[in-house]
Amino acid sequence: MAEGRRGRRWLPWVGLAAVLLVAVVVAGILILGHRQGDVSNPGAAFRATDTQATTTRGAVPKPPKLGHPADDGFKWPIFGYDLARTRVLHLPRPFRPPFRVAWRVHTRQLLEFNPVLCQRSVFLLGDSGDLYKISRWAGRVVWRRRLGDLAASSPACSAGRVFSVLLRAHGSSSGRIVALDTTYGHVLWSHPLPARAESSPLLFHGHLYFGAEDGSVYAFDTRTGRLIWKFHASGAVKGSLALADGKLYFGTYGGSVYALRRTDGHELWRQNVAGGGAFGVGGGNFYGTPAVEYGRVYIGATNGAIYSLDADTGHLAWRHQTGAYVYASAAVGAVGGGKPTVWIGSYNGTFYGLDARSGAVRWQRHLGGRISGSATVLGDLVFVSSFSLRRSWALGANTGRVVWHTPHGAFTPAISDGRRIYFNGYSTFYGLDPKGRHFANRPVPVKSVRVRHNRAKRRAALRKRRAAARRRAHARARARHHAKKR
Repeated sequence: MAEGRRGRRWLPWVGLAAVLLVAVVVAGILILGHRQGDVSNPGAAFRATDTQATTTRGAVPKPPKLGHPADDGFKWPIFGYDLARTRVLHLPRPFRPPFRVAWRVHTRQLLEFNPVLCQRSVFLLGDSGDLYKISRWAGRVVWRRRLGDLAASSPACSAGRVFSVLLRAHGSSSGRIVALDTTYGHVLWSHPLPARAESSPLLFHGHLYFGAEDGSVYAFDTRTGRLIWKFHASGAVKGSLALADGKLYFGTYGGSVYALRRTDGHELWRQNVAGGGAFGVGGGNFYGTPAVEYGRVYIGATNGAIYSLDADTGHLAWRHQTGAYVYASAAVGAVGGGKPTVWIGSYNGTFYGLDARSGAVRWQRHLGGRISGSATVLGDLVFVSSFSLRRSWALGANTGRVVWHTPHGAFTPAISDGRRIYFNGYSTFYGLDPKGRHFANRPVPVKSVRVRHNRAKRRAALRKRRAAARRRAHARARARHHAKKR
């Protein structure tokens, strides 16, 4: 009898397993049943004019004929290139491989986000909280500062200052905002934050904007570090803020997209476009940064959907379902005579070129690995990386055709100054020269060398004259002193 009872002890476990199996099946049906599918509203407002083509933000200056080759006045000052975070750089002459390695910097830490570029330097923030100032001419590390224990954002630079947002400050579980001078890397001001922060800062007219995981959105004075205003959203703000027409746009965990008035942080609209269905399942979170173009806000969510919203009202214009997480930020624009396009990747390993007006698939390319990072369009090429494969590609922006690939890269691959590509490997940072361009090895023009040499000679002669005048003045003073004694 005892042996029979022992033999039936496995029956409760079978019942528990059956209950768990049923629960998993039901949850799967609910999630799939409430997964948001494709939607298109043809009547939604769309400004057909490409604002990038009608402003100077896409212009690339020519290199100087005299002086330092990096003194061209070009800036890539924030994540996403421009205030609207469109991630598109128009080039008068498109890039083509092979891309020659001009220099490399080994950081020994994961490089998740792009650097930024101001004057002669690029500023790179690694995942371990180290901020690098690197010469874009020779790839030399000018200085390196350990700002915290963890970071997952791009810095921002302007007017001799560089700003970094940290996930964790030294010895803390909360974040920090830091402002440094670009010349020596000295800390000018910093503030601890009550929560972690991985929102790449936005700079505009002396104000610094970013979000944090407790739902706070901040506006700081860039010069003094004074808090100007603070807004509290309904969920964590992981991504960065985009700015267009005086409005700040961002998404939250919980599925909402917000528009705030830039000057005072007043809420203009909020749309819970990715919220869950029955029992809260099937919803999505916004991790990526929105891009604003054509009067629309473009953003992807972890429920697999990519959204286009009216920038004035937040109403849904279209939605495209990829079937897997979309962590990446979108690039938006029109290049090389092509149509307005949204370029974005998904965890399903596919990279998409979507029609910016309707959301229809213009082309798609299956790359085979999870795409976590954001794409960048340089000229008529779109650069994208896969974290799971640790590979990167350059695709034709209008065709999706593979033009170049490399066994390097992980998240967000590239920015450019119009002559060189500044490329993130997994932990190594590269300066790449496209075919026909040898920026790093280009000698400084002889005329500029002569000019500097002549200036140096004139300065030396002036120093000698001043020293001689001081000696004569001392001699006269000594003579007067001895005359008084006599």
